[in-house]
Amino acid sequence: MDNGQQYAPRKMVQGNWTCSNCGNQITELPFEPDTNRPVYCRDCHRNNRRSGPPRS
Repeated sequence: MDNGQQYAPRKMVQGNWTCSNCGNQITELPFEPDTNRPVYCRDCHRNNRRSGPPRS
């Protein structure tokens, strides 16, 4: 479904991080990670969002 909105492509941050859940290596993220917060790979992030509480 095309609602006519165009979005600019995300700028990806290149680096080397380890997924806080499964230990897989992550080489790019759509944000600059905060060292005080966990970083998740795409699969773990998707699974965490599905199993989390509903967003309000």
